[in-house]
Amino acid sequence: MGVTRRMFLMELARRKGFRVESELSDSVTHIVAENNSYPEVMDWLRGQAVGDSSRFELLDISWFTACMEAGRPVDSEMKYRLMEQSHSPPLNTPDSEAPSFVASKVSQYSCQRKTTLNNCNKKFTEIIEEGESSRAKEVLNDERYKSFKQFTSVFGVGVKTSEKWYRMGLRTLEELKADKTLKLSKMQKAGFLYYEDLVSCVSKAEADAVSLIVKNTVCTFLPDALVTITGGFRRGKKTGHDIDFLITNPGPREDDELLHKVVDLWKKQDLLLYYDIIESTFLKEQIPSRKVDAMDNFQKCFAILKLYQPRVDNSSYNTSKKIDMAEVKDWKAIRVDLVITPFEQYAYALLGWTGSRQFGRDLRRYATHEKKMILDNHALYDRKKRVFLKAGSEEEIFAHLGLDYVEPWERNA
Repeated sequence: MGVTRRMFLMELARRKGFRVESELSDSVTHIVAENNSYPEVMDWLRGQAVGDSSRFELLDISWFTACMEAGRPVDSEMKYRLMEQSHSPPLNTPDSEAPSFVASKVSQYSCQRKTTLNNCNKKFTEIIEEGESSRAKEVLNDERYKSFKQFTSVFGVGVKTSEKWYRMGLRTLEELKADKTLKLSKMQKAGFLYYEDLVSCVSKAEADAVSLIVKNTVCTFLPDALVTITGGFRRGKKTGHDIDFLITNPGPREDDELLHKVVDLWKKQDLLLYYDIIESTFLKEQIPSRKVDAMDNFQKCFAILKLYQPRVDNSSYNTSKKIDMAEVKDWKAIRVDLVITPFEQYAYALLGWTGSRQFGRDLRRYATHEKKMILDNHALYDRKKRVFLKAGSEEEIFAHLGLDYVEPWERNA
């Protein structure tokens, strides 16, 4: 267990009234381990010159989590104990003498399954990605599906608008551009104007460059502000289609005009190609939404930024004509979302905006069906006790729900 995580869990237990020792002593009754086997813990105890290890309860971290949820020590049942495992039988052991193995049950909730970016199910997901099944081929070749996929690739175009355009007889992006009767929103106009940039992937290097711009701008107005990149990049992805940032101020001071100041500065710096600020409708006392896909009510800005990039070498020739550098664009349009949250709600917003979407859905379903609680990007509400549960970190939210902590890069459900 990492030092930071161990210190956090120890402090959490102490706040709940538990006695926790930093060192092994005669007063210790329970030893909790995370990702350590029974032999590993026994080796450690021998290294501590412990003669009689039977006086300790050797327990998995899941026991600790259950105690934090209950607010008291729970019984150290068999399911929590670290057990000595027997060695595998020799290769020539008859089948009848070999021990039987019971497959562990896989939880229906992705918040109880650690999912990294390493896809171990390639044999199955090829069916979806490559359309190897007859049904997948049917769908991929469907005219309506093809049109909708093109339409929704445009920034600002959703399923309802795609349906409307399809009913009008439009089938391709070229037909949309040629139809002068269409009334496009400001967002859709930007989507068509910067289409090639916006449909291309944003690299990790580009995300880091934009992150530097956002942090420098925000800290110009709020020096102590926390600016955190969320979404797929926080989950360890190397590419994405946009970049999400969560912004909060640890101190008592909040600036309702921060996003407006940021936008104004970017305009002066000729960095802003498009923006739309949605004002906050957040109410502190409001019960969390029961919808698993509910949007939060924080102030946010959907923007398109210019990210300046080095020009290409003009020594190359294209069909015997030298490239005119005045015609070469030296920037790329990047989709950026900025979300402002009060510091008290920061942990919940960070958990929600990190994703993945399926992980978030299952986390909310788990809270509702297994814990009689309601979770969203604003808060966690205990329906039985009728109280809001405060959390200063994502780890505390998992502890409230009685779940083992899942790192951001393990939430790629």
